[in-house]
Amino acid sequence: MTTAATTPVPPAPSAAEEAEIAAGIRVGDARCLALAYQRWGGLVQGLATRSLGDPLEAEDVTQQVFLAAWRGGAHYRPERGPLAAWLVGIARHKIADALASRTRRTALTAAAAGLPQGPDPAAQPEICLDRAVVRAELARLPDPHRRVLWMAYFGELTQAEIAARTGLPLGTVKSHARRALHRLRASLERAESE
Repeated sequence: MTTAATTPVPPAPSAAEEAEIAAGIRVGDARCLALAYQRWGGLVQGLATRSLGDPLEAEDVTQQVFLAAWRGGAHYRPERGPLAAWLVGIARHKIADALASRTRRTALTAAAAGLPQGPDPAAQPEICLDRAVVRAELARLPDPHRRVLWMAYFGELTQAEIAARTGLPLGTVKSHARRALHRLRASLERAESE
């Protein structure tokens, strides 16, 4: 499969062609989105690769940018600037999101690595009981929520990896994780107060 980073850059579209591509994106024309990807996908992926330093993560960000352009095409205003600038603006936001996510993952990993290793859990019945309660509450979550949490915490997958494996949009994965954590927290707080 050829990616945007390895595809030769097509010649710049004329002002009329760019206006046609922009108009098509605004009304949801898939052909125009494909033309925009052919023309500016390399630019977006190059920017993401330089910012993130990870070609695979940059590829994910590039996909997110063009998905956001597809979903939000009606928000593009040609009077505010060229289509390429709009796509670069979306890319900057997606890159910032990816860097923030990376920072959160790094902080969680560092925090988990710093946790003291306690005695054998089997030697402390309350730890076994806590684990049993968490597993029981996790089993009560709706399947999509449970599956996302399971993949994130036990499978150690990022939300982008979960989206790729499940075929769910990244935003849906994030929503499932957030809702699942809220439900799990509420269930555990109820169990603790009883």
